[in-house]
Amino acid sequence: MGKATQFIVGIIGAMGAFCLGAVIGWSGPVETEIKYFGAYEFSPDTTEWGLVGSLMTLGAAFSCIPVGVLIGKIGRKTTMLSLLPPFFIGWLLIILAVHISMLLIGRFVVGFCGGGFCVAGPMYTTEIAEIRYRGIAGCFFQLLIVNGVLYAFIVGAFANTLYFSIACAIWPIIYFLIFMWMPESPVYLAQKGKTEKAEKSLRFLRGKDADVSGELKDMSAEGQKETTSTGKLLCRKVTLKGLFLSIFLMIFQQMTGINAIIFYSTFIFQTAGSTLEPRFSTIIVGVVMVVSTVISILLIERLGRKVLLLISAAMMGVSTLIMALYFGLLMTSGVGWLALMAVCCFIIGFSVGFGPIPWVMMAELFAEDVKALAGSIAGTTNWLCAFIVTLLFPVLNLHIGAAACFGIFCGFAVAAFLFVLFLIPETRGKTLNEIQAKLGEKKES
Repeated sequence: MGKATQFIVGIIGAMGAFCLGAVIGWSGPVETEIKYFGAYEFSPDTTEWGLVGSLMTLGAAFSCIPVGVLIGKIGRKTTMLSLLPPFFIGWLLIILAVHISMLLIGRFVVGFCGGGFCVAGPMYTTEIAEIRYRGIAGCFFQLLIVNGVLYAFIVGAFANTLYFSIACAIWPIIYFLIFMWMPESPVYLAQKGKTEKAEKSLRFLRGKDADVSGELKDMSAEGQKETTSTGKLLCRKVTLKGLFLSIFLMIFQQMTGINAIIFYSTFIFQTAGSTLEPRFSTIIVGVVMVVSTVISILLIERLGRKVLLLISAAMMGVSTLIMALYFGLLMTSGVGWLALMAVCCFIIGFSVGFGPIPWVMMAELFAEDVKALAGSIAGTTNWLCAFIVTLLFPVLNLHIGAAACFGIFCGFAVAAFLFVLFLIPETRGKTLNEIQAKLGEKKES
């Protein structure tokens, strides 16, 4: 039962990602009703609606470092539970908005809370899992994000803005009521010297009769390391290398164009000759993302992180090149099906590699004493890049055109492939200490 328990607890622990996915997926289905059909007493103009999208990512960027501090002080579980009441309040502001400012504040708040889960969630799911299941457990976070997005696409396709928002707002409450019964991370408990509680948590996760003495010893040894100042922790050579790798994985995750592909998916379905309504084409995109992420979970411990990242970058590079050629030369050539295939290929490529794996590796590349802080810096980078892309893509698209934009994304995908090929270490099947040694940490005599 140990394996099943770890997976169940991991999925429950990652439910914050589902809540975040609903936030990400909310704005698309409601845009037309809010701007043109009186969903609220106010009608946002183009600039204000741009803020509705971008403030969510900015809120997420602001939350990562504070949450990184909290998870080291009060624990992973307690931090995630503390994010849920303000998450619900953010949704209430969105539901009850009578002025654009209420809607914008609500979007910032739900973004702030959702972004916090990007630091705490992957850390929790990887820390509760045995080494052999760590990659699978780490992918649960991305799996729940894309399921949350798909949920938003499906509900938003059939419900009006009010009922759709309520359907999203209930999930932080559901998550709180379920997650409160789950154990705290045994790694955190051992770090704090709470050995008995750490053992109890491990036995809950591994089974009552499992031998947890070895794991507990390793966790406790990490907790007994001499306390070092934050500056010295971040300046260690191995920490800087892990931070460099994690930050660039996050940059490539956003800068290869996932948001632009999703933004253009409806238009591409239409130019390909599809008679599907836009709401159904977005649902298809969501389903492809979910299925592809499941494939990643099935393969990550067989093929490893590095191979999947290389496959992912290659597929995204080819797809964005085709998109650049399509928008630059072929739109009037009756080959819309080619762009449609490129969209599906990109989403599959992203979902099997650069979607989930940067979150997995964020939780693997750092020693326990610096993981919370370093992970929060990587998470902040991710959301700042998302904010930049969300803000600049419409402007660049207007001034230089879609073909040039997708050419830029293709360049980032090529850079991502080379970065992974030459610099990313394989972490599959290795303990955190072994990963640190591989990154260059010298063992003290």
